[in-house]
Amino acid sequence: MNPTTPTQPGRLSFGEPAMAGGILALGVFALVRAGSIAEPVTAAGAIGPRTMPYFVGGLLVVTGGITLARVLRGERGEAEGGEDVDLSGGTDWLTAVLLAVAVLGHALLIGVIGWPLAGAALFTAGAVILGARPWWRALVVGLIMAFAIQLVFAGGLGVSLPPGPLLEGVAFLHG
Repeated sequence: MNPTTPTQPGRLSFGEPAMAGGILALGVFALVRAGSIAEPVTAAGAIGPRTMPYFVGGLLVVTGGITLARVLRGERGEAEGGEDVDLSGGTDWLTAVLLAVAVLGHALLIGVIGWPLAGAALFTAGAVILGARPWWRALVVGLIMAFAIQLVFAGGLGVSLPPGPLLEGVAFLHG
């Protein structure tokens, strides 16, 4: 297929340019905010804390810009065929709202009970909302995953996620 040929001719929809523009705007935001990160004085050539945000922001700007240009030029993405999706079904708003509440609860719980327990609660809530049964199995898997992530960050990367008041004295959870 010729990359300049529209995949689906017709009127420009709102969704595709809005998504591409949103990615571009997010990249610009990341680049601007990365400049405000305080960098300690390091040796010449050392990678500082701004490097990754600049890299990700740059990739977002390039990706969003190219995508926006292609969409405005008339190229369209192919519509989903819905191979195993019921296209006649609507959005399950209750599930969507419950998942959003679980993510908000996770954000609020991190400071109160610490990252490992809040992460386990998020996983458990998400799994149960999406239909996992029995709930205690989702809790066990969530605890294992959250503590494994805590160990990777603390032990492997030297970055401490907040352990919370219940786990404050546990040495292997600190970076």
